[in-house]
Amino acid sequence: MNTTLPIACPGTAGESALALQATPTDPDKRRWLIASGSAGGAAALATAVPFVSSFSPSERAKAAGGAVAVDLSDIPPGGSKTVGWRGKPVWIVRRTPEMLEALQGHDAELADPLSIKDQQPSYARNAARAIKPEVFVAIGICTHLGCSPSKAPKGGNDPGLPADWPGGFFCPCHGSTFDAAGRVFKNKPAPTNLEVPPHRYAGDMRILIGEDAAT
Repeated sequence: MNTTLPIACPGTAGESALALQATPTDPDKRRWLIASGSAGGAAALATAVPFVSSFSPSERAKAAGGAVAVDLSDIPPGGSKTVGWRGKPVWIVRRTPEMLEALQGHDAELADPLSIKDQQPSYARNAARAIKPEVFVAIGICTHLGCSPSKAPKGGNDPGLPADWPGGFFCPCHGSTFDAAGRVFKNKPAPTNLEVPPHRYAGDMRILIGEDAAT
């Protein structure tokens, strides 16, 4: 149903407050309405600009997939931290000498022990898969179907892990296992090692995730 109210013609018996609306024969009122509308639009625009500019550069960068700075100083030896980058969880693990030692001796059980497959930066193609051996950075998503593996330390009592488990990560969804460098064991559903994102050091205790060390 049309709900538009009729506008009474000026000078007729039906003239009312609605007659104050601008008509082609009422140029003064029409100019006043145009000026009022322009001022209102300018005010709305002025209100919107501060809202948009309130987003800090770092927030805009994160939303666009920009680099994320991570402080390493609060990660104890053997501890870890998870940060978000491009909508993905990124693990930063501060490995102990014992954890690094446990990376040795089981290459024959790994699908890609030297990280030959091209899903990580060139500086991660080593046994530790890291720029600095003690700091491991990886995307915490299983390369099988995108599940999230959990930390599985050496000596744990998880029935899904072997008795001589060296420590690393376990995906309970389909049983994929990774050592502490994110290298997948043979005959597991995951086809490749955990992905190492591009990153670089911006100081002894600060890294930038999303910026390659070669840039």
